[in-house]
Amino acid sequence: MKVIAIAAVSGGGKTTTVKEIKKRLLSAQTLHFDDYKFEGEVDDFYQWVLDGSNYNVWNLEPLEKDILKIKSDGNCEYLILDYPFAYCNEKIGKYIDTAIFIDTPLDIALARRILRDMKEASGKKIRNDLSQYLKYSRFAFLQMQKDIMPSSDYVIEGSANTETIVENIINIIM
Repeated sequence: MKVIAIAAVSGGGKTTTVKEIKKRLLSAQTLHFDDYKFEGEVDDFYQWVLDGSNYNVWNLEPLEKDILKIKSDGNCEYLILDYPFAYCNEKIGKYIDTAIFIDTPLDIALARRILRDMKEASGKKIRNDLSQYLKYSRFAFLQMQKDIMPSSDYVIEGSANTETIVENIINIIM
């Protein structure tokens, strides 16, 4: 079984891509980072970057446990991880066979997050979120592009449509 990590910034298309890959690869299972609650999760990403961007502060044991279970079950050919860190977290990185980074321009990722997460938000809430993004969040996303993208085996253009991204990834892993 091959473990494939799909990485990107928040709003970069990880979840949509992984769900589409699963539909096309009948012998695949998926795990999604956002389905877990981890000890050591970072609340202040701006400070996290200033402190050196340590991807090992997250205790990813619950995810590791599920990876090992799926590997031991042997019921699939591929395990696709919707996972933002590629090889940068030591606990999970050792299980990954191929890491693919979806390089989504930050303006597209921001627009997707607003459309996805703020459907019912007031204009004031959206303006506040955009202000926070410009002051703090963008800094962390740039750091991820600096760390995760070069540590990945492949980089996919994230402004392409979902079908193109999925086809490119399937061609890589098969």
